[in-house]
Order: sequence, then C-alpha cells, then structure tokens
Amino acid sequence: MTTYEHHRAAMLERIADLAEQHAAALAGGGAKSVDRHHRRGKLTARERIELLIDDDAPFLELSTLAGWGTDFTVGGSVVTGIGVVEGVECMIVANDPTVRGGASNPVTLKKSFRAAQIAAENRLPTINLVESGGADLPTQKDIFIPGGRHFRGLTEASADRRPTIALVFGNSTAGGAYVPGMSDYVVMVAGGAKVFLGGPPLVKMATGEESDDESLGGAEMHARTSGLADYLAADEADAIRIGRQIVRRLNWRKLGPAPRASYDEPSQDPEELLGIVPADLKIPFDPREVIRRIVDASEFDEFKPLYGTSLVTGWAQLHGYPIGILANAQGVLFSAEAQKAAQFIQLANQADTPLLFLHNTTGYMVGKEYEQGGIIKHGAQMINAVSNSAVPHLSVVMGASYGAGNYGMSGRAYDPRFMFSWVGAKSAVMGPAQLAGVVSIVSRQAAAAAGRPYDEEADARTRAMIEAQIERESLAYFTSGMLYDDGVIDPRDTRTVLGICLSVIHNAPVQGARGYGVFRL
Repeated sequence: MTTYEHHRAAMLERIADLAEQHAAALAGGGAKSVDRHHRRGKLTARERIELLIDDDAPFLELSTLAGWGTDFTVGGSVVTGIGVVEGVECMIVANDPTVRGGASNPVTLKKSFRAAQIAAENRLPTINLVESGGADLPTQKDIFIPGGRHFRGLTEASADRRPTIALVFGNSTAGGAYVPGMSDYVVMVAGGAKVFLGGPPLVKMATGEESDDESLGGAEMHARTSGLADYLAADEADAIRIGRQIVRRLNWRKLGPAPRASYDEPSQDPEELLGIVPADLKIPFDPREVIRRIVDASEFDEFKPLYGTSLVTGWAQLHGYPIGILANAQGVLFSAEAQKAAQFIQLANQADTPLLFLHNTTGYMVGKEYEQGGIIKHGAQMINAVSNSAVPHLSVVMGASYGAGNYGMSGRAYDPRFMFSWVGAKSAVMGPAQLAGVVSIVSRQAAAAAGRPYDEEADARTRAMIEAQIERESLAYFTSGMLYDDGVIDPRDTRTVLGICLSVIHNAPVQGARGYGVFRL
C-alpha cells in the first residue's frame, strides 16, 4: 500500500465514524419518539426544513454535534442551519419536538445563540420553526437568566432590518411565547399551535380561573381575537407555504459584491484530499495540495513564497468569489511567518477581500533564540492583524490547531464568520504528550525544591491519565460539541461548504479595516 493509499484508508475510516456520529444526532429523540410524532400528524424538524427550502437547494446544517460528550442529546434538541427559501439565504432554527418535547437546555441555548450571531454578522433573515415545551426545568438555573438574550436578539434583528419569521406548529409556551411575540411575521397552525404565557394549570393556580388550551392560546384565538397570529394555516404544509410566501415578498437583496458569473471547477480532483493529509498529525503535508483542490481552476497566486515558508499565503477565487488564503505548511510559526501573515492580512483588508485560514499548526516557536529574536512581538503583530481585520474570515482546522497558533489563525475566540474542522483534526493548548511532560517537569522541580523523593510510578500514571484526557478533549467531536466550531466535515465537502459560506457572507457589505492599533515593531 502506498503512502497515499494508507492516508486515504485511514481518512475513510474516520469519515465512516463521522457518519455514525451524525446519524445519532439526526435520530433526534429516537425511532419511537419520531413514530409517535408522526402518528399525531406532525412533521419532524428536518422534514419541515426540507419542505421549506427551495427544491434541490442545499441546507448547510450547523453545530450538528452540539452537546457531543455530554449528558444531553447530541444536537441540543434544535436544528440550525442556512437554507435558500425563494432564492433568499435564511437562517433556519427548528425546535426538535422528538427530544423532550423540544424543551431548551444549556446546549440548545448555546446553539441558538451561535445561529443568531451568524444571522446578525451576515445579515440574514431568520425563520423559526417553533414547537417547544419551553425550558428544560431541571436545568433552569443554567438557561433562565442568559435565555433572555434570545428574545432581545429578535428585537435587535428587527431593528437592524433583518426580518424574523415564526412558523408555530405546536407549543410555544411561557418564555417561548415571546418568540412569536417578538417576530416580525407570525404564522400559526390551526389545531396545533398553542401560544400562552401560562397554560391552564398555571392559570388555575395563579388566578383560580378555569380555561382550556384553545381559548387561552390556540391559533384560532390568536388569529381572530388577540391579533398575535398574522396568518392562520390549515396544517403544517400550509404554514410552510405561507412562510415561503412571506419570504418571497421581502424584497431582499444582497449588499456585498456578486461573484463572477462563470468560473471553472478545480482541475485537481477534490477526492484526492483523502490521501493528502496523514492520519498522524505529526507528519507534515503541503497545504498547496489542499488549496489546489478547493479553489476555482486550481489556480493559486502565492504571496511571499520564499519568506516564512512554514506559512503559505496567496490569492485565489472560490465559487467565483475572490479570497485570500493563509495555510500552515510545517506546523510551527516563526517570526518571519508571523510578520508575513500580518502584512498579508493588511493587504486583504486594503482590497476588501475575505480571508480563509487553513489550520495545521503547533503554535509559535519557543526557545531562547526565538524569544531573543522577538517571537512575542511578531506573534502579537499577527494576532493584532487578525483581531482588527474587518473583512470576513473563514477558518478550517485541517490537522492540528494548538496554542496561540489557534488565535493567530483566527480560531473561535477571534470570531471568524464560519469555522469548521476536518474529521481527525485536533485543537488544544498543546499536544497531549507535551502537556503531560510539562506537568511532569513542574512536579519534579517542586519535589526537588522541597527535598522530597520523586515517585516515578505515580508520575507515569499521571502522565498517562493527562495524555488520555487531553487526547479526548482535543478531538474534533469534543470541540464541536462545545460549539468551538460550526461542524465537523468530510474534507471532500470543503469547497462546497466554503462556497455556501462565501455566498452567505456577501448578504452584508464586505469592507476591510480602515485602521489598526499599535504594532510592536
């Protein structure tokens, strides 16, 4: 087996595992819950989304593995993503009623907040497909106070002239009643939607009043009496039809520059990405081979190719959109790479060109020679440039993303518009062996300073435990579960995913920074 074939086989194994992880998320509350939901004449969250978006249009699902590795159902009882409705790219947020009635838990909240952030930054209309029992009461302490931000976001979106649409299929009670209450457009399904601040039992306890669901918060009442419902739908399909009709009349237009009308697909096969990246992240690979398989016509104009060679920078086009690319080549970032990156990022801002960061870095170089050479200053220049860059950033973790290298390459803390990880990628403060080794050295020094003998057996056990913990917590599934990226993807899907993201980004103006802070030179 050749090296390429070995890498490909290892990547295919990981992709098969990714499919299993995604299948668990897509299963929602499980087959029994889905069957019970269907027997009630209701559609699942993803079935509603499929009917809502245009025929043959893609749906870029986000944060699919949210909550992975926690006690909560993977996916957070909500489906979020970007779909095209009547030719308009919309953020779609759909409660999953097969998971505890669509009740919101801490994962739901984080995922919903991330969806709202994406909609705000990229100027997207938002469509909420509502069916939720409200807060997951056992976790209320973690969601009640921060949860108010969700309703605030709806009002801010409206003020920002980003339309908000609520299609209410079932329960939308207690605090959840404010989702339709604060949306620009509200559609309710007759006989299904129930929107009230307090249900019949709570009203009975609070006021002694006897009431029923329909008179208290039914769709008919809200359409004819309270006026909360703008449209009364006969059934779920009718609600979706009305929702599409609303989007059709929004008179929506993008504010960013349009892509080129025609462009060529990569001349080098994206399928080959599977064999380019080694399973062992310690083995370097040439990121140019990745770039040529995701950009239009495989054309890449490299910038400063002979300087700072462990970071590749240059210009390309992706699905007709111009883009600047920074890609780690040999892992470590030295002073030259940091300075090269800072200059390149400034140039992209001068040209109003979005940036793509392809991560495979162990961080900035350490050691006496490099400290004396100014690695802190130079790394700070790169991080300054990234922090104050105003053009949209896209980040993809191909391999490793360790230490401050994650920051310099526009990791989650630097708010890239979108961030994805390849299956097999890892993100952490440093590699597991290095971190365990540091802890061991510090412990040895402490023992020596105290005049105590050092327990070598205990040290070996501790190192093994730390290595296992860091290895587990640096996996793409784990970091994606914490919403440190927007999803784990098959490398072959990179071009398609980035193309959708670039199109979404251009709903808003694309404009570079007009000034920077002080660079330490």
